[in-house]
Amino acid sequence: MNLPTLSHDQAEAWDALAAVLEESGIDLVAEEVTPATQGKGRVMAVIGKAGSGKTLLLAELTKALKAAGVEIISGDYEGRKRKERRTVAILAPTNKAAFVLRMRGVPATTIHRILYTPVYDPDYERIADWLVGAGERPQVEGVIDGLTDAALDRAKAFYEQHASIPGALAAAGLRGSDFITGWKRREEGLDIGLIDEASMLDERQFEDLREIFPVLVLFGDPAQLAPVGQSGEMVFDKLAKSQRLELSRIHRQSDDSPILDLAHALADPQLEFADFERMVQDAARRDERVIWAERVESDLMARSPVLVWRNVTRVKLIQAFRSAYGAPGDALLPGEPLICDGLELPLKHRKKRIDLEARGLIKGAQVVYLGPGRKPGFSRLHVVGAEDPRLSAASIVKIEIPDVEEPFIPYAARMGATFLHGAAVTIHKAQGSQWPDVQVFGPDINAAAWSGRSEAGVQLWKRLTYVAITRAQERLHWVVRPRLARPSAPLGIDHLETGPAALELAAETED
Repeated sequence: MNLPTLSHDQAEAWDALAAVLEESGIDLVAEEVTPATQGKGRVMAVIGKAGSGKTLLLAELTKALKAAGVEIISGDYEGRKRKERRTVAILAPTNKAAFVLRMRGVPATTIHRILYTPVYDPDYERIADWLVGAGERPQVEGVIDGLTDAALDRAKAFYEQHASIPGALAAAGLRGSDFITGWKRREEGLDIGLIDEASMLDERQFEDLREIFPVLVLFGDPAQLAPVGQSGEMVFDKLAKSQRLELSRIHRQSDDSPILDLAHALADPQLEFADFERMVQDAARRDERVIWAERVESDLMARSPVLVWRNVTRVKLIQAFRSAYGAPGDALLPGEPLICDGLELPLKHRKKRIDLEARGLIKGAQVVYLGPGRKPGFSRLHVVGAEDPRLSAASIVKIEIPDVEEPFIPYAARMGATFLHGAAVTIHKAQGSQWPDVQVFGPDINAAAWSGRSEAGVQLWKRLTYVAITRAQERLHWVVRPRLARPSAPLGIDHLETGPAALELAAETED
């Protein structure tokens, strides 16, 4: 097994994780696995700040497990359970966080997608087994209507390139409703869970994961903001010292990262907000990846939200964005960004809830409005970062207006998915997401500094700033004035990718 060059702290973390896996019957060095045995569950945490190498370690651990013969569970299909089979799932709390990992070559999916699994029609289950190498090539000519051997060859070629069962079947000319008959809550456990962005986990999610995975490895950043309602504490804070593997060294990119430099400067307890802004301004003079912005760019708001601290700021920016694009007061424009605020469905519609959540429409999901659905109250949506992003759902869209207590609701089914506008979001909600360009609203951070508040012993403005600026993959725009630039072009949806399968919901109904 060939590993990249690891720093001392990374190597220590690797050895500790390898020892835990060996105890569970997975030998990374010999690349051998033995059947799982009943025993005490293990939880480990790899923690470190941005740039410390957590994602590198996660990616290399995934490769090593696959090389040892451990099956990666993707969330879109699982073959029949075999006694000797060992499994691993790489999970993230949000669609966008999973998408970021997939863009780095790590086959990640969401926690919801593992909690709920698809039920395949038996005929298509045989095809899926063949695609994953667990069965013989099925006879389809004259057996399955409309499916030919040539279509099966297309499916195989697609799967070998993308490792997506729904995508492969779509390449054969099938829709999701042809082969997925429903969704069910997972009944049987798996082996190993690798959880990215673990700082976002709440206690309930953590317990759900412990029920599924005997071996659970959390990857998290202790400098981020803890989930709301947990008093600044993250789930890995409660683990014993022997369970916490800390990465302290910062591994910069080969050309260095001014954004990471700014993020780690926040660890200085003597640093004040005014000093930090001077550092941002100096960085902007030296490096084009940091931009000292005199105004918010509305063009960017359509693709990535402005990050703010206060709700009042968020609402005002959203209203300014809609006005700049000439959005009507009683409707949405195609291309307007939304944030899913939850599903308002009664218990008797549990199947519909599972269907939507498994497709990526979970609380906090970033969504782009594509247009009205075929029935009143329905919207066509693009779920950002989801593996199959296009769907149609009954929608309740709420647009908040400054100084008005009740939000305006341009679309309202009797029940369904609820949405807030997504042109601006709070920094708390942005955790787990990354964008090429990120605009951080400096006046709000200044307000947090003036408030004098702290969280877990750290000044709140520093935690907010750290999370906000580390959402930027390529460029950080530090906005210093409450102004909005006019858009350079109308809103559109041409930039959105449809993904490998682009499945539509089987039924567009409210019941």
